[in-house]
Amino acid sequence: MHIHVLGACGTFMGGIALLARAAGHQVTGSDTHAYPPMSTLLAREGIAVLDGYDPSHLQPAPDLVLIGNALSRGNPAVEAVLDRALPYDSGPAWLAREILQSRWVLAVAGTHGKTSTTAMLAWILDYAGLEPGFLIGGEPRNFGVSARLGGGSFFVIEADEYDTAFFDKRSKFVHYHPRTLILNNLEYDHADIFPDLDAIITQFHHLLRTVPGNGQILVHAAAPALEQVLDRGCWTPVQRFAGDGPWQLRLERPDAGAFTVLEAGEERGRVAWNQAGAFNAENALAAILAARHAGVPVAVSCAALGEFQGVRRRLELRGVADGVSVYDDFAHHPTAIAATIAALRAKAGSARLVAVLEPRSNTMKMGVHRQRLADSLAGADAAYVYAPADLGWDAAAALAGRAQVFADLDTLLAALQGDLQGGDQVLIMSNGGFGAIHARLLAALEARRPDRL
Repeated sequence: MHIHVLGACGTFMGGIALLARAAGHQVTGSDTHAYPPMSTLLAREGIAVLDGYDPSHLQPAPDLVLIGNALSRGNPAVEAVLDRALPYDSGPAWLAREILQSRWVLAVAGTHGKTSTTAMLAWILDYAGLEPGFLIGGEPRNFGVSARLGGGSFFVIEADEYDTAFFDKRSKFVHYHPRTLILNNLEYDHADIFPDLDAIITQFHHLLRTVPGNGQILVHAAAPALEQVLDRGCWTPVQRFAGDGPWQLRLERPDAGAFTVLEAGEERGRVAWNQAGAFNAENALAAILAARHAGVPVAVSCAALGEFQGVRRRLELRGVADGVSVYDDFAHHPTAIAATIAALRAKAGSARLVAVLEPRSNTMKMGVHRQRLADSLAGADAAYVYAPADLGWDAAAALAGRAQVFADLDTLLAALQGDLQGGDQVLIMSNGGFGAIHARLLAALEARRPDRL
């Protein structure tokens, strides 16, 4: 078939494009304002992505159009699909029907840590020789691609609670029917879709209804909202971890670069790896237990994590210039922002830590978390926030005394690079391209080096 993907550079739909091509289909796509890593990944994999949503992209007519959830009625390509009666579907529904139906699905859900945990779990199964398929909302360095069909019976998927498509407002994850399900945490997010936390809890309840009785649900024991999900009904064995659960971690280093896995106080394995942060160690524990349900011994999982290389845009060191280290991270929720800053602080020790934030997500633009944002940046020695005129709320007032706020990115960049000195650690956080600020900052720092003058 010729499948055309609308919204092909989104992390999920990009993965769908890769899987469709691997399944033998001709795949093309359309998107706007594409940015790495998906834009470069699709180009590297030979999938042509046309710019914009011109109806001419649908000529000659494809056999099927897969429509990403970022597209709504009024989009020219969507209107053309409907007017021409072209066959169309959502990415999650196509994935469930064509790929997941015959697989043992291991799904990772929760507000934070889905991408990293999914990448860890896929790598563990691969290390164990199980050749899993996977779809991850980022680019794991161990694989170099965000999705693959795999050769075994297992398929690992990042289970996002965001809605499926303009014609299907259920959460994506209700399509996946996992046998093994990780619930890492649950907080209010996606305010453009859900009116409150209770609405998200309802969607998670629907997810639990799809897990078979011979499956397993792994639940972070210190997440109250997840207990509310379970209270609404659960028909599957539950294994709790962290918090007061039987499976625990003992950090052997402050930066969580080494930790011990404990079951009821008994040592089951040790991990030494190059990742940082207690939250990443808890993500690893969830992945270890999910792999255990699939038959992988804990010791094998621990050895696999020793070779885990992380995910692009998750506390990723983009470069060092003039003695300044520049990191990139996808954090865009106060909890994730605070946890990422804490992880870099543990790693960098007493070095000066400068946080740079773009409140770009729909929830951030709506100002839902503005009262928590200042506290989330408290772990940094200095903070810079990009708040364009169309942000929709007064960032300068909300962050007074905590961060310098700039409406112009060039002005922010100039002030930032002028403030930095050798040894500083810069953490840039955004769920978008952020005007290529990482590369621009590194170039500006490199240009000021004394030996360049």
